[in-house]
Amino acid sequence: MAAMPEEQHANSYFVREIEKRDGSVLKMYQCSKGDVGCVVWDAAIVLSKYLETEQFCSSQTWSSKKAVELGAGTGVVGIMAASLGANVTVTDLEDLLPLLELNIRENQNLISTGSITAKVLKWGEDVTDFLPHPDYILMADCIYYEQSVQPLVETLKALSGPETCIICCYEQRTVGVNPEVERRFFELLLQDFESEKVPAERQDPEFNSPDIHILRLRHRPS
Repeated sequence: MAAMPEEQHANSYFVREIEKRDGSVLKMYQCSKGDVGCVVWDAAIVLSKYLETEQFCSSQTWSSKKAVELGAGTGVVGIMAASLGANVTVTDLEDLLPLLELNIRENQNLISTGSITAKVLKWGEDVTDFLPHPDYILMADCIYYEQSVQPLVETLKALSGPETCIICCYEQRTVGVNPEVERRFFELLLQDFESEKVPAERQDPEFNSPDIHILRLRHRPS
């Protein structure tokens, strides 16, 4: 992808900085205009900071682990995982690929032992290109469109294997259709997956909220 002229670049994007525990900073470009995937949502920051907590990293190192982020948007969660040593594929719809690729380029200096690439993945479609099953599937604030609930669950089932850990972070919203969308998502999901909620004391002490939940999911034993 060709670099944007500096003036157009400045008018199209604004930056949000997220400091890591080691003092380095993720610089995440967001679109001045666009759909929900164009900005860094609070749930994405909560999940990103959870990935580098001592409680998480002490039990499972990221080194050489394969991770796929669904509905990546700006890619902050996947970029954080890659900076911790994981080999990550961030995925979203085609129109968000330029933003993902921009953020990967801008944060490449923070990725030394891990790797990251961006690919198109539409939920409910074939996932062969993303197999073998990843060690982790990461998703932040993906539960908001009623029509996407079933395709998202289908993708989770197809993409995950018996050893895959799905880490799902979402902000609980109480207005409009949101409660019904969440109810339907978990009704479908829990037919095939076991869920464990991550308590606040195991999350980042600063970046957590009573309204934002982190779940660890695995396939139910057959």
